[in-house]
Amino acid sequence: MLTNSTAIMADAVHDLGDSLSIGSAWFLAWLSLLSAAINGLVLIAGSSWVLLQTIPRLFDPVLPNVNGMFSLVILRVLVNGFAAYKLSGGTGLNERVLNWHLLVDVLGWIAVLLVSIVLRFAEIPILDSVLAIAFTLFVLFNVIKTSSTAVKMFFQSSPEKGLIKKVRARLLKLAAIESVHHEHAWSLDLQPSVYTAHLLTGSSMSIAEQVQLKNDIAQILESFDFAHTTIELEYTGEVCHDSDDG
Repeated sequence: MLTNSTAIMADAVHDLGDSLSIGSAWFLAWLSLLSAAINGLVLIAGSSWVLLQTIPRLFDPVLPNVNGMFSLVILRVLVNGFAAYKLSGGTGLNERVLNWHLLVDVLGWIAVLLVSIVLRFAEIPILDSVLAIAFTLFVLFNVIKTSSTAVKMFFQSSPEKGLIKKVRARLLKLAAIESVHHEHAWSLDLQPSVYTAHLLTGSSMSIAEQVQLKNDIAQILESFDFAHTTIELEYTGEVCHDSDDG
């Protein structure tokens, strides 16, 4: 606000989201997932505010405080660059993702730095607004995509429409399987997913027949690249303990 630069405001809103994301990463996994969805809403609201502030400036450009803008950008490049350097040696997935995010932030601030340098030598105030809008639209595109993914994961949605029907159709091709019920497919990270089901067989089977059937089922499920599967075999006349009336 002190520099009167909409480009810096756009980057600052993005950094707010980053700070919330990095902080939530220290908590439990489910809380981080919920936080990701909340962070997305914060970023969407903040980015929308930046656009409301910036679009009118396209028609009435205002020159920002170039010296303040330049100084603040230098500070941000150093801070984000140092943070990225500290995480560069991390081996965990979370650290690698955060490091990549910080590197993207550094590139964003470098873009603002280049604009501030140009403005020191030429009065082209519209550059500040153009950069702010471009960066905000980029952030909005990514945050909407990420937030929708987080919401789907939070509610453990099926990673593919019609997935259960496809699996059921394949299982029913086995001669020993009469019906498939209590099917559930969900995802913790959209892909791979988890699948559980009860399979009804016609009659009691010998151990050798059960082993062969389980191998056949495993081969079918393997083609769907599930991370984890749980299958329960039931015989005709056997009470299903998970049924609504059992």
